[in-house]
Amino acid sequence: MMDWARAIGFLLAAVLSVPAHAHAFLDHAEPRVGAAVRSAPTELRLWFTQEIESAFSTVKVIDARGRRVDKGDARVDGANVQLLRVSVATLAPGDYTVVWRVVSTDSHVTQGDYVFHVEP
Repeated sequence: MMDWARAIGFLLAAVLSVPAHAHAFLDHAEPRVGAAVRSAPTELRLWFTQEIESAFSTVKVIDARGRRVDKGDARVDGANVQLLRVSVATLAPGDYTVVWRVVSTDSHVTQGDYVFHVEP
C-alpha cells in the first residue's frame, strides 16, 4: 500500500512541476500606450513579457483615416527577442492606432492594440 502512495506522490510531483507556459503580453511601448507626444516618432518599439518569434510577429500603425502608416518593416530586435520594432513614415498630428500580433517562443498567440497621439 505504501508503494502506491509513493508512486502517486511522485506522479503528482512530476505533473505539478511542469513549467507553466505563459503568453507574451505587451509589457510597455514607446510611444507609450495612450501617450500624447510632442514630436512624431520615426520608429515604434514594443516590449513583451516573453521572447517572441520573428517570423510570426507583426505590428501595424494605422492613422485616424484607416491608412497604414508604418513602413512594413516590423522585426524582432536582434539583441532583445522580447522587443518588436517598426519604422513609420512622417506622422502628422493626430491619433494613431498600433495593432500587434505576436507568437511567443512557446507558440502561444496574443494580440492587441493601443492608441497614441501626436500633438500639433
